[in-house]
Amino acid sequence: MAAVLARAFADDPVWSWLLPDEASRPRRLEAAFTILLREVHLGHGSSEHTGRFGGIEAAALWDPPGRWRTPLSAQVRQAVPLMRAFGLRLPVALRALGRIESHHPEEPHWYLAFLGTDPQAQGSGLGTALMRSRLRRCDETRTAAYLESSKESNVPYYEKFGFRVTRELRLPGDGAPPVWLMWRDPEGV
Repeated sequence: MAAVLARAFADDPVWSWLLPDEASRPRRLEAAFTILLREVHLGHGSSEHTGRFGGIEAAALWDPPGRWRTPLSAQVRQAVPLMRAFGLRLPVALRALGRIESHHPEEPHWYLAFLGTDPQAQGSGLGTALMRSRLRRCDETRTAAYLESSKESNVPYYEKFGFRVTRELRLPGDGAPPVWLMWRDPEGV
């Protein structure tokens, strides 16, 4: 899943800004997603993946209500691996992530931390299948959903699932791209 997400986010404006060296970005992205999967998202048991030919071609990392914050123990375990993944850009990444987290809603919700499809499989409906799977459960349990889109061109994609932009957030730092905070009330409410 880390490799798929690294390829999916290789041209993402925020990740490109955080990891500006194109030559090392693929390796650093895969390292960052490996850390995030192991230390944060897989432990929640709510991440999903799919593929057409038996392999993984798309992944969605969801955090259940009340579990979106990274515990201090996980932050400590991530420190050295994150230094390796981000290098000198780690302080910039931590400031940006801190700014995003400071605007995270407190109301109960499922948090879509990442949704990505391998570029060769994009447009095949895999991401849509992963979105519908979790959102169907959100609707059944009458639970909201939240995400941050780091790519403006993805905002209409999320809107077709019922998400709406609640804020365009500017990240701290020179040349930092914006992030769109998006909320979805459960359907039928």
